[in-house]
Amino acid sequence: MKYYAVIDTNVLVSAMLKWDSIPGNVMELAFSGTIVPLLNEHIVNEYREVLNRPKFHLAEDIVRSILAEIKRVGIYIDAEGLDIDLPDPKDRVFYEVVMEERKLEDAYLVTGNIKHFPVAPYHSASTAARSTRSSA
Repeated sequence: MKYYAVIDTNVLVSAMLKWDSIPGNVMELAFSGTIVPLLNEHIVNEYREVLNRPKFHLAEDIVRSILAEIKRVGIYIDAEGLDIDLPDPKDRVFYEVVMEERKLEDAYLVTGNIKHFPVAPYHSASTAARSTRSSA
């Protein structure tokens, strides 16, 4: 079974900082095809910008490699803008992409910051990893 999900930047960053972790498990599931990342250019650009921040000390070649793999396994979605207020306006694109895909099939937002989003359709990173393993 495949799960379609927008992976919030905080999950990707956490995975990159500690691969042997729940966020790392989420990314492994994405790279193995169990989770299909939902993307658009804004999301990929945010991933790139955040991962390249000096405070994370991530090598440029590793960031390029991870982004290339995410783009290879992901699906690009053209999302409609939504009239919704979120605590961080930069999170809007993540919500818009997941809601656009939900018009066609179940899709989720995997985040470590659930307080930044409406109640549904998100999964925390730990819930997503647990859910995909139990139904595989």
